[in-house]
This record gives sequence, structure tokens and C-alpha cells, in this order.
Amino acid sequence: MPAEVEPYLAPYIDAARQHGGAFRSLLWASPKTQRARFAAIARAVKLDGRVLLDAGCGRADLLKYLLDCDIHPFEYVGLEAVDTLAQAAINSRYERARILSGDFVSEPLRLCVGAEVIVFSGSLNTLPDDIFRRTLRHAFMASGEEVIFNFLSSPALAGKEYLYWRSPADVVEFARTLTDDVESWDDYLHGDCTVLLRKQERAQGVRVQGSANIFPPA
Repeated sequence: MPAEVEPYLAPYIDAARQHGGAFRSLLWASPKTQRARFAAIARAVKLDGRVLLDAGCGRADLLKYLLDCDIHPFEYVGLEAVDTLAQAAINSRYERARILSGDFVSEPLRLCVGAEVIVFSGSLNTLPDDIFRRTLRHAFMASGEEVIFNFLSSPALAGKEYLYWRSPADVVEFARTLTDDVESWDDYLHGDCTVLLRKQERAQGVRVQGSANIFPPA
């Protein structure tokens, strides 16, 4: 970890110093609201049998949730910038899981792991608007087919000074600058919204791997 900590990582690092790899280091309000977000993601996009990148994976709690729901990714790649949380994910020893250490904001190439789906669950909530949009742009380029993310959509859940909330209409408007295939949901938790972006090549029957290699369907 660099000597000078990025502001968007500082709250997580401070929490990890106090709580180690425990749930409180994730900065979620409760396991219940964490599961509500995971359930919205699992409902919105097919993850079974696919290559998934969980960007800002924490302890890989998303993978545990999916397995508990009998959803089995072909490969789960977790990317985590906070060493304590990355180690907690590694220690879980999930099958077909690869945990990487790195900051997807300052090093966007870390997102290029060949994932069909890139997921951000909570990991965008400490980013100011310009970095939020830039990160999603990088993720969309790096994904094979889809990007799905949640964000705080009202002040109701953004009670800490390090949290940012955004209007769903504004976020969807930005998402449509990346693709016309955008869906959103806000019916699962007051003050939170989930947005799914699909690559148009996928809708046309062309499979895209990462941001560079395009090949026809089998």
C-alpha cells in the first residue's frame, strides 16, 4: 500500500486497522443491506457459469452469497486494494476463485482480466463524480459483455462524510453515453440503485473478450 493513501481508500484502510478482516471493515450498514444488494445483482444478470470480476471484492462475500444461492461462476476473480481484506478473501479458499491485489481506480488495467461480467458492489460509493464516471468507462471497455454496479441514490444511506450519492437519472444518462442497452432497478433497498450496462456487440451475437479480442460465436 502506498505511503500516501488515496482518499477513496482511506475509510476502508482505517476500518481495516480497527477491525481486521471482519465485516465492519467493509463499511456496509449491515449484512442485511449487503445481501439486498447482492440479491439485486443476481436477479439482474446471469452469473452462473460465467467469468466474473468482483472489483473491490472485500472478503469475497459476493461469491459466498452466490454459492449459497447455488449460483456457480465458471471463474470468480476478486480485485481488492486493501491488503487485509484481500487476504481475508484468499483465506476463504473458494474453488474457482482468484484473488488479486490492486487498485482499479489508479490502475485501471487491473480490470482487464478477461471477465465477461464486471461487478461493483459498494466499491464506487467513496468516489467523487469525475472518478466514478472514469472508472465505469474503463470497466465498460475492459468487460467482455456486461458491467453491473450499485450506488447510493439518495442521502438516506449516505450518512458519512466519505460517501457520495447520485441521482439515478443522472447515472443512467451517463451510462447511455457508453451503450444504449441500460437497465436500472431501485426496488430492493431505499436509497440504493443498481444499473446494468450491456455491450451492443453481445446483443448482435458477437462475443467480446476483454477490450481487445473480438471473435464470432461458436
